[in-house]
Amino acid sequence: MVDVADSAYFHATEHRPKHAITKAKNIPLIDLSAESDLLAEIRDASREWGFFQVVNHGVSQELRRNIESAAREFFAQSKEEKGKVKRDEGNPLGYYDSEHTKNVRDWKEVFDLAVQSPMVMPVSHDPDDKELMELHNRWPGYPPNFREACQEYALEVKNLAFKLLQLISLSLGLPENHLDGFFKDHGSFIRINHYPPCPTPDAALGVGPHKDSGGLTILAQDEVGGLEVKRKGDGAWIRVEPIPDAYIVNLGAILQVWSNDIYQSVEHRAVVNSERERFSIGFFFNPAHYVNVEPQRELIDDQKNPAKYRPYNWGKFVATRRRSNFKKLDVPNIQISDFKIAA
Repeated sequence: MVDVADSAYFHATEHRPKHAITKAKNIPLIDLSAESDLLAEIRDASREWGFFQVVNHGVSQELRRNIESAAREFFAQSKEEKGKVKRDEGNPLGYYDSEHTKNVRDWKEVFDLAVQSPMVMPVSHDPDDKELMELHNRWPGYPPNFREACQEYALEVKNLAFKLLQLISLSLGLPENHLDGFFKDHGSFIRINHYPPCPTPDAALGVGPHKDSGGLTILAQDEVGGLEVKRKGDGAWIRVEPIPDAYIVNLGAILQVWSNDIYQSVEHRAVVNSERERFSIGFFFNPAHYVNVEPQRELIDDQKNPAKYRPYNWGKFVATRRRSNFKKLDVPNIQISDFKIAA
């Protein structure tokens, strides 16, 4: 991709991956077709881990194979060909190969597409600027089935996302459809990640340590693997080993705020290796741009359990975060901790 000596990819020593891989045998694996108490399993996983894996989820294996195959063909092209659908600050949809996570460049290239196109978002992060823009997908000419494979896959994973949202709502003691309205005009997107072999896997990361800022993330990773999560109990980075046809479900920061910290988002990262390329496909289930995110009234008590966060607008939050994706800033990018109410 670039000069391997480029220090823009190098993480601080404390954030670099270690040679020894920590594996955990008790990572939650939930069968969505089982007659067991799904709500209890989701509640426990969300409290203790901030993520879980699901099987028998209803997403067609064929559609997943189609988008995985199309992704491999697209990324195998020359940089010039991929650059024909390159995204920019005006429209952050399409191909990109120089993204930053917390101001350190990621060792990856991506293709982003809106699940609902056009996607409506604020023009700027300025809270007084009410202007909106429509973001349209950029579709490559090759492979010829790329658009169809992405759109068919997106539809099925969107259905899974609503199913999971309803189960999570019930697990919090809320009505099944309590959170659905926030996603009426949802701003969800799919990110297809390609992590090429990296000559400096001890210093660089495919994606640096972060928490997802949206509602839910539904991730498909290939057989190579590389996702690591920070275990809440001891802060150790543990590898999430690939399970064929399973999905990894991360709770995003919005659910952390909605639940008033009953559930918390998990910090995670993607490691790379020097021998094999890796692919993953993330479905980021996000609410409409106009949604104001705040703890749900049903889950707070002014005396015993007051709200832990000030309200913030999702669209403006995204517009602020978007600035750091394209260039290294002099300040850390925005986090939900910026809206935390002091105890």
